[in-house]
Amino acid sequence: MAITKVTTGIVVDDAITADKLANAINTSIAANTAKVTNATHTGDVTGSTALTIATDAVDIAMLSATGTASSSTFLRGDNAWAAAGGGLNSVQTFTSSGTWTRPSGVTKVIMEVQGAGGSGSKHSSEADYSNTGSGGGYAKKFLDVSSISTSTITVGSGGPAASSNGNGNAGGLSSWADGTNTITGSGGLGGTSDSATGGTASGGDVNVAGGPSTYKENGGFSFFSPGPIKRYTSGGTATATPSYGGGGMGAYNATSGAGANGIVIVWEYK
Repeated sequence: MAITKVTTGIVVDDAITADKLANAINTSIAANTAKVTNATHTGDVTGSTALTIATDAVDIAMLSATGTASSSTFLRGDNAWAAAGGGLNSVQTFTSSGTWTRPSGVTKVIMEVQGAGGSGSKHSSEADYSNTGSGGGYAKKFLDVSSISTSTITVGSGGPAASSNGNGNAGGLSSWADGTNTITGSGGLGGTSDSATGGTASGGDVNVAGGPSTYKENGGFSFFSPGPIKRYTSGGTATATPSYGGGGMGAYNATSGAGANGIVIVWEYK
């Protein structure tokens, strides 16, 4: 009797071996097995078992980082592009009052605040009473300004010269005030017939008082005017005060020297 059809119920499990299959079927099975177990990839990703990414194959466009990649940014550990930090970026110098505005990217500043100097005193009888004004106070401060956009800058004016007999005039204070931090260098006092203390400073990491005008001595020094200031002149007009924050020269039968103006310098860092 001829069998025209073999059903699955007749064939025992695992009874048909590879020998009984057409050669074409065996070839296809072998090829597919090789693809699964020993696949070979070409291009930027290569390998047959372990896969390797080619050097320089992954460019910026393939990264998932947030932010904007540019010549001035770097990729942080949290997968974000950020501006490169560190280093001095710029300097703003104030010789008159105004507003400091934080430049883009600046996160920290070091500021120097110098108060103005007082003017010297004037006397017509005793040269010993003609003393310099005292120097203005000086403060230096390191400050994180990441959350500060502007600050009010005050620059003190030097004490006006004394043209009439009597004491000199005090210098004005200089300051940085951002609403949270206030750094101040007070102005020096005007010269008297005795000693006059120098201006004070506050709010800085370093606070330096101005030099006093002392009886029968040179005086009126400041951080920016450290050289000796002659105590008084006789006749004519006193010579100019050396530099920022210095006290003015005293005068005997002459117009005294005015105090030097203050200054505020802001060193800006990224």
